[in-house]
Amino acid sequence: MKKVQLLASVAIIAASFTSCKSEDEKRAEKSFDRYEKYVDSVNNVAESEALSNWQAIESGYNNRMSEADMAIANMKDRVKAEDRIEKVKIKYTEFKNKVEANAPKSVDRKKEIKMAYFGESMKSGDDMDFTWVNKDNILKVYNDFYNEFDSNKDSYSREDFDEIKALYEALDSRKNTVENEGLTSHDNRKIAEIKFKFAPKFKWERMGAKADENAEAKNN
Repeated sequence: MKKVQLLASVAIIAASFTSCKSEDEKRAEKSFDRYEKYVDSVNNVAESEALSNWQAIESGYNNRMSEADMAIANMKDRVKAEDRIEKVKIKYTEFKNKVEANAPKSVDRKKEIKMAYFGESMKSGDDMDFTWVNKDNILKVYNDFYNEFDSNKDSYSREDFDEIKALYEALDSRKNTVENEGLTSHDNRKIAEIKFKFAPKFKWERMGAKADENAEAKNN
């Protein structure tokens, strides 16, 4: 009788352990399901929409992936579970690569402004090399600079004005050199007229941009 009771007790304990393990596996399965369903739902989102909400998508993905990875330990067939998780990771990575490939490339605003004011004559990069400006083309360079500014002054940010100011000062510095290289009095006078028009207009527009920026900051 005692032997029967002992065997029964062992059976109950074993059954209890098996049941507990089964519950752990069920919870693990639910973690895998949540992970798979999340990645499937993300793949159905338009790439443009995904890009604008990417931080939230990535955060949600990382949470579910961590949960699924931790749940692998509760599976009897860990190899099968790991293979299942790996397939989901690959699917998400493929979608992520596709979204990132179609993301708009960052714009080098300084280079963009430099090209607008000086075209291909200006060397690429962040340098302020104006050695290409000489006595024969400097009047045209100043004239083109003024016209570019006058045409687009309403579209500039405060940072744009700072960059334009730096370019203008670098051009002025080059002019001091060109004056000693045979700049005609006629061209020098015309440049002075352009500078006379440009200085107050630039100052006024720059002040306006700064005021607009401050007002926007207060509203936010």
